[in-house]
Amino acid sequence: MKSLLFLVLISVCWAEPHPDNSSLEHERIIHIQAENGPRLLVVAEQAKIFSHRGGNVTLPCKFYHEHTSTAGSGTHKIRVKWTKLTSDYLKEVDVFVAMGHHRKSYGNYQGRVFLRESSENDASLIITNIILEDYGRYKCEVIEGLEDDTAVVALNLEGVVFPYSPRLGRYNLNFHEAQQACLEQDSVIASFDQLYDAWRSGLDWCNAGWLSDGSVQYPITKPREPCGGKNTVPGVRNYGFWDKDKSRYDVFCFTSNFNGRFYYLIHPTKLTYDEAVQACMKDGAQIAKVGQIFAAWKLLGYDRCDAGWLADGSVRYPISRPRKRCSPNEAAVRFVGFPDKKHKLYGVYCFRAYN
Repeated sequence: MKSLLFLVLISVCWAEPHPDNSSLEHERIIHIQAENGPRLLVVAEQAKIFSHRGGNVTLPCKFYHEHTSTAGSGTHKIRVKWTKLTSDYLKEVDVFVAMGHHRKSYGNYQGRVFLRESSENDASLIITNIILEDYGRYKCEVIEGLEDDTAVVALNLEGVVFPYSPRLGRYNLNFHEAQQACLEQDSVIASFDQLYDAWRSGLDWCNAGWLSDGSVQYPITKPREPCGGKNTVPGVRNYGFWDKDKSRYDVFCFTSNFNGRFYYLIHPTKLTYDEAVQACMKDGAQIAKVGQIFAAWKLLGYDRCDAGWLADGSVRYPISRPRKRCSPNEAAVRFVGFPDKKHKLYGVYCFRAYN
């Protein structure tokens, strides 16, 4: 009995970083191993899974005992718990737990998650009707008696990162206002990984913006004097972490595909902002949001040279095929500005959601 207790204590004190996941360097996994019997192992067959908003996805996770092919010892009930890791690594968000016939999902995952259970040792999690907030890293934990182990899987979403500043102008959002600004434009505040991927795809923006971890950064592909200097190397420039209540910057938002139709409304006349809102409603739609025009441009290749109102009061137009008088040098969502809503006349972009 003493030798068993001693071995358990030794096992509790053994901690190691999770392999193949340098971004989780602060996380430690505690392994508990009984004296007799093989050690419980939890494995994710893929470290990254890719999907899109509105889709379904399976996060892989299987468990077995080392040196055996059995799923469990049969002497203890298996407990499976899925959590989502936060950007500060100090908190975990409960997603799903299962033990025997008991099943429970949490928060906005309720009714959207369940175990695949294709075999006795399958703890893979199925997420249905994916939303933008589902993006991130998930931990699969399996517990059997005194033994437990974990695996981490990243869920990446196909989408587009875009810089955003409100009508008030550059550097007017604290972190909480930045989060809300993205939500109002059919998007969420972007993560560093999403901004980094966007930079690798050519995103170049000189204004610093909030990211989901509370840092302030900006991507530069063409070094120049106002953006760090001509002699600096391209990259994602990091301003560090700032006071979320007092500091003010722009924000980088992330959006994915949508379940609906984005279109330029054909109308006999140009419109003021209020007229544009009413025209979309009369057509059975709503005035489109900034995130929707970026998603249509990036993911669907939407191309139109007509400037139109959007829900935030800005006027923009999407160009996928650069040409004379229509963004001749690059494919982009062109920003006209925030014109006078009562007197300036433009077209309008609408969005009609599918049921």
